Amino acid sequence: MINIGILGAGGIAALSHLPEIAQVPGLRVTHICGRREKRLRLLCDRYDVPRFSTAWSDLLNDESLDGVIVALPHPLHAEAGLAALERGLHLFMQKPLCTTIGEADQLLAASASRPGQIVYCRPSFDAVVYEMRRQLAAEAIGTVSGAFARHSHGGPEIYYAEVSDSFNEARVDDLWFFDAETTDGGALIDMGVYSIANIVALLGKVDYVTARMSTVAKPTALEDTATLILEMANGALATAETGWCDPARSSYLRVHGSAGKLVQQGNAVACIRPSSYEREWAPPLVDEIAPEPVVNQHEEWLRCIENGAQPALSNLWTARHIMEIMLAAVASNRDGSRVPIRSHPQAV
Repeated sequence: MINIGILGAGGIAALSHLPEIAQVPGLRVTHICGRREKRLRLLCDRYDVPRFSTAWSDLLNDESLDGVIVALPHPLHAEAGLAALERGLHLFMQKPLCTTIGEADQLLAASASRPGQIVYCRPSFDAVVYEMRRQLAAEAIGTVSGAFARHSHGGPEIYYAEVSDSFNEARVDDLWFFDAETTDGGALIDMGVYSIANIVALLGKVDYVTARMSTVAKPTALEDTATLILEMANGALATAETGWCDPARSSYLRVHGSAGKLVQQGNAVACIRPSSYEREWAPPLVDEIAPEPVVNQHEEWLRCIENGAQPALSNLWTARHIMEIMLAAVASNRDGSRVPIRSHPQAV
């Protein structure tokens, strides 16, 4: 049995980590740390967690732990991740990895010196992404020419309404997500990480980023809407969109190639090919593909720990690449420039 501690007792722990881990044999949460004792007691009772604390040091010095999940606000990710690695623990990093390239490089260096410690970095990837990867590897749509990904919702206030309800708390209007002095990023770093990660998982390295961002409706100086053009190392062009002004929610993923296209359709993939290369309006050929199931993010982390292998896609190198892309997008929007990307993702 692998014993896990969770740093952070907010919505992501309550709505994602704890309920998922409860479904994974061989993994259990034995210690949770947060600022609010009422929340901690509720989560311990709800998920049978034997211990809680309000100080990081208490959790990190718990000798019974094998790994730590960092589920804190964005600006605290790097500090907590480094502390967990230094303590000799396996590490699960909530997205985004961190907020600066310097922090990302510190995490890479700390992990490289401790190769036996498994570092899993969100975002995780669903069955649709893995199926699209298989189709691309088989050249089902020929040479890839472009891709489009979007991930957006109605904003953090909608998410936090659900969080407040889960803790039986009164709803609040003052959200830290909107505070430009403390969050180090708006919709891009919060939601754009998913669309960027999907493109990187499918097409590989990004060479250049050009981005535009806007604040359309939210009470913040941060961006609530963003669009990125990604120039891929393989020559393809991809667009990544995100935003907090989409209460109908959007999660789109498409890849276009010289012989067809792959389109996400809910939990399935449509492979669409031309029936004629000489008649523009000829009806296309459509294959509906049911992807093979994949394990959830926590079970994948557990299997990596048991096998002593870093995650194939959700690894630290790829998370660092995605972080550089997002920071390059901020610079591109600020300066009106096309920004190069130096790092490489790593699929192991």
